[in-house]
Amino acid sequence: MDRTFKTLSLILGYPTVELQKAMPEIAAVLMAEPRLTPAARRDLAPLLDVLEHDDIYALEEAYVGLFDRSRTLSLNLFEHVHGESRDRGGAMVSLVETYRDAGFDPVTSELPDHLPVLLEFLATRPADEARDVLADAAHIFAALVERLNRRDSSYGAVFAALLQLAGVHADAEAVAELLAQPDADPDDLRALDAVWEESEVLFGPDPNAGCPQVRDMLANMDTPVNPRPANAAE
Repeated sequence: MDRTFKTLSLILGYPTVELQKAMPEIAAVLMAEPRLTPAARRDLAPLLDVLEHDDIYALEEAYVGLFDRSRTLSLNLFEHVHGESRDRGGAMVSLVETYRDAGFDPVTSELPDHLPVLLEFLATRPADEARDVLADAAHIFAALVERLNRRDSSYGAVFAALLQLAGVHADAEAVAELLAQPDADPDDLRALDAVWEESEVLFGPDPNAGCPQVRDMLANMDTPVNPRPANAAE
């Protein structure tokens, strides 16, 4: 198992007391990761320290404010790719089939495209396959780095690390298209309700289901969803 992908999956998950207890071991893995530059490891240090020592309720509140209240910071990767499109349901089915074909059965209530779930899966896959999957999502990671840095959030260092592990430079045009999507104010609950109103995501049969490689399901990540119309709720 690739312990680096596993630890990144853990620190991108919802904060828990158990996570805090495991932070010394998690930090040791990441600080010894040769695929990350010294600068990248140094940038991760503030988040690792916060996750270990800050009040758990403050950590939970900060996590929800970032990743659960803002669509543009969503950890569900297909949100950035398909948005409200019905294609999202078919892509989700295909990803589930890929997990099953590989013998991977995540025990979680999260959707299969949730980044911590995907990273846990990639921790079990060959290095070149994992790298290719991350490369397909590079523009999403780059946009998340920019948005999190705007919020002075130390979580941005995780996505910068994922970019390094992908070994590619994100396409600037694709990143710009993602960043053109408006950010909702996480404290404006009426606006958030409007933004999160979606058409039903269907998990019915899909002709691409059962594809043997996860990269085939995520290949469309290099074509980000178009920004919402100007008259849509922000």
